[in-house]
Amino acid sequence: MKGKVFLVGAGPGDPELLTVKALRLLQTADAILYDELVSQEVLKLVPSTAQLHNVGKRCGKKKIQQEEINFLMIALAESGLNVVRLKSGDPSIFGRAGEEMEALRNANVPYELVPGVTSALGAAAAAEIPLTHRRFSSAVVFITGQQAANSDAADWNKLASSGATLVIYMPGHDYAAVAAKLNAAGVSSDTPCATISRATNPDQRTFRTRAGELHLTPRLPSPTLLVVGEVVRFAQAEHFALPTGVEGPFTNELISAFRPNSVPEEPVA
Repeated sequence: MKGKVFLVGAGPGDPELLTVKALRLLQTADAILYDELVSQEVLKLVPSTAQLHNVGKRCGKKKIQQEEINFLMIALAESGLNVVRLKSGDPSIFGRAGEEMEALRNANVPYELVPGVTSALGAAAAAEIPLTHRRFSSAVVFITGQQAANSDAADWNKLASSGATLVIYMPGHDYAAVAAKLNAAGVSSDTPCATISRATNPDQRTFRTRAGELHLTPRLPSPTLLVVGEVVRFAQAEHFALPTGVEGPFTNELISAFRPNSVPEEPVA
């Protein structure tokens, strides 16, 4: 008999953000194929009896082709094993779940999609940023840095014109290029921005700035996520006054107080 593949969201890092279903599947799986960004704390919940396969793809490190991942998933399931394909955040948001579902369908392998807390929600909550606010933003847009680098200015114009909060996954380290895209799309240089590194993990770091000074963002450990919008003014509400308006300059601020054991940011290279 064929096994089954579960495409499971591991959340942004904190194991307590796993869903009850995700935890149950992790503890009963025969084999687990996990991404590089899945936290070690989550992997510690996997029993020693399960096969562990690191199929992560990280820039500058080992690379495994998507076709190889698909082949391994299918081969393990066809051998009768229950397989967890474990993805950071939510598998359906920039997690290649669509490609893997298509491969499993073509191979007639049963599968199930198990949602998780996506990185945008985990990072925003950890940084005390409401992604929407009745006075400042009534929409949220999720985009990726890789796609953004190859898209034209018109696409960015459509995103920025709505006044939505922009959440940029995997922005990379070329913040000057991101800032140029935002500027070309009409985003004000005073628009608050927050880069959140390793969200919900004990070593989380957050750098708050504005769009006009985004290029000064230090190189922070991956994974990182960039939030752009007026809602960023709410970050660390106990240290910054809640806004009564959106006027006034906004200078670079380094925030490292989200965790008691946080460390100072690295200097800009």
